[in-house]
Amino acid sequence: MASILITGSSRGIGAAAVLALRGRGAQVIGQARRGREPDTIGADFADSAAPAALWEEALVLAGGQIDVLINNAGVFDRNPVGISDIEWLDGWEANMRVNLTAAAQLSRFAVRHWLETGRPGRIVHVASRAGHRGDSPDHWHYAAAKGGMIAMHKTIARGYADRGILSFAIAPGFVDTAMAEDYLASRGGPALLHDIPLGRVASPEEIARIIAFCALDAPASMTGTVIDANGASYVR
Repeated sequence: MASILITGSSRGIGAAAVLALRGRGAQVIGQARRGREPDTIGADFADSAAPAALWEEALVLAGGQIDVLINNAGVFDRNPVGISDIEWLDGWEANMRVNLTAAAQLSRFAVRHWLETGRPGRIVHVASRAGHRGDSPDHWHYAAAKGGMIAMHKTIARGYADRGILSFAIAPGFVDTAMAEDYLASRGGPALLHDIPLGRVASPEEIARIIAFCALDAPASMTGTVIDANGASYVR
């Protein structure tokens, strides 16, 4: 039975992924800002010490061995260019802390854990289409963080494949979550769907199926892959 730590597990993609993974028999430990569900640890990534505390507590719950890390937690706050310098910088750094730095910290802990124990492991990074094609003028930080996540993922894949440490990334477009609803409203509502040839946004369950595949089934030769799931709104 695989032991899996997933961040951002309380709603949307994360909650759907927890159900999919537990349905496959995995032991799943979640993270949320407020850990109110069973097997969910409260950790606020605005605090730079939170990822380390989360990792150590998750290791205890998992009996000393974590097999898969899923970096899914994210925020999508606006950061307009016209606000004051200090507000803009604070917004940039707060977004990076949650969307990239916490994922980097946890990835480092996971890689060290697997190197020290000599066991294989997998990391699944939930990035974004924005990491490839950019985002709105109010979301420079989000696009930069997701682009950084993709670059980090590729670096991990190339650096540790020969040790059995595999890395996969998923780049969704819009997903039917509260985060996407806020963005759609800010960018003109349903008219934005005209940019998606499929004609609809993805469901959390669709992305969860891809997460479960990467975490449990993807062949080792797929390490380093970025899987797009955007309804053909961005094709490479």
